[in-house]
Amino acid sequence: MSVTPEEKFQLGLMTDLEPVAERELNRHLSMAKEWFPHQYVPWSEGRDFDGPLGGEPWSLEQSTLSPEARESLIVNLLTEDNLPGYHNAISTAFGRDGAWGTWVNRWTAEENRHGIVIRDYLTATRAVDPVALERARMRHMEAGYDADHGDSFLHGAAYVSFQELATRVSHRNTGRASGDPLCEQMLTRVAADENLHMIFYRNLMDAALEAAPNETMRAITEVVKGFQMPGHSIDGFLRKSVMIANAGIYDMRLHHDDVLVPVLRKWNIFDRTDFSGDGEKAREELDEFLGQLDASATKFETRREERRARQAARRS
Repeated sequence: MSVTPEEKFQLGLMTDLEPVAERELNRHLSMAKEWFPHQYVPWSEGRDFDGPLGGEPWSLEQSTLSPEARESLIVNLLTEDNLPGYHNAISTAFGRDGAWGTWVNRWTAEENRHGIVIRDYLTATRAVDPVALERARMRHMEAGYDADHGDSFLHGAAYVSFQELATRVSHRNTGRASGDPLCEQMLTRVAADENLHMIFYRNLMDAALEAAPNETMRAITEVVKGFQMPGHSIDGFLRKSVMIANAGIYDMRLHHDDVLVPVLRKWNIFDRTDFSGDGEKAREELDEFLGQLDASATKFETRREERRARQAARRS
């Protein structure tokens, strides 16, 4: 089987970056804290459901969460549920050998804890309809997961640099919006993992920018311009994401200010002097896109505040 020039480039870059992957893996293992999902779940609040055990069926009044927090938790959990698809995608892009393979397996094991603890919390506290949740999980996982940029190493690493930080922000803000100190504690713990994952990928991309600045810059721009959260194929995702954005849990402003800008600043994207040709063109495209996103975020914030003011006026 012949190897394309692109495949040869990606393989060579990964070979050059393997010492960086090993260094970042060791850093991660030294910083990651062991924790146990069962310790974050209020089991004493649980009781049998209807079905084979003949318990009490779920009903909406049993949930103490706001509709926005409930939808956000559902989206977060269903996103985590597609882990087999993510594992396949990242192992295809990164490979299964050496430090790359060790990282992929470690990342997968850590991410699996997130789905375990969120589902156990939701079930024990009767926060969501477990039947609807299970049906949604089945539909979401049956749809599978395909990375937007296939098996491209650079695009994959760029995507997760932003996505892990976006997930951290979403978890933390969902915890705050829940109004439940136990939920907030749980999601703060989950968010801490996501932050360490982001640092691994961010530092890896920093090294890629040094090794292949133009190609890496193009990958970053394409990922940012086409960015979608991994749960975008969830049934009703658009409606849920609008509700989540209106609640301020995750919106365009947070995506711009708290996800894209900090990572790009860490990479020194707009002050670098090593871009040329397509790399410089990609940077210009990115700058233009960020300006458009910033303007759209401001417009959304203005409309949201106007809507809230109208709602407050009707209540008074």
